[in-house]
Amino acid sequence: MISPSEWQNIRQVVADAQRAAMHCSIATVNPRGFPSITPIGTVFLDQQSSTGFFFDTYSTTFSENLQHQPLACIQAVNSSKLFWLSSMFKGKFKHYPGVRLYAEIGSLRPATAEEIEKVESRISTLKWSKGSKLIWFSFHHVRDIKVKDYRWVEYPNMQVENT
Repeated sequence: MISPSEWQNIRQVVADAQRAAMHCSIATVNPRGFPSITPIGTVFLDQQSSTGFFFDTYSTTFSENLQHQPLACIQAVNSSKLFWLSSMFKGKFKHYPGVRLYAEIGSLRPATAEEIEKVESRISTLKWSKGSKLIWFSFHHVRDIKVKDYRWVEYPNMQVENT
């Protein structure tokens, strides 16, 4: 079981990673055992429990893989140049640079009004852009995430300040 303090650290690392890279990578496998990685920019983690959700609109291979195997690995890595430059100068990380979440992904379901409000808030700064109108116009369905375990992205010779 993931402790409340570990979960808060995980949430912080995922939030930092999504802010920098604008997505998380979710790995699934197909019925033949081949892996596939899907970038998802709409991962939201619950504040208290080891759960969350994400909007699933375009990912056909991903959906097919989940029908075969609902287990997935969600990887979030902070790609911020400022984070890495600061870490390199200090020789240590302020927070872990990334995390892998081993999770069970739920079936596609209609999004609640609260979930739609969360995604609209996240995309609001770019909502006016042509690209936003092309890719972020139909967020209506989500999948639930139940995080079963996790593993930090670590580098053996660089420690993390807050561990």
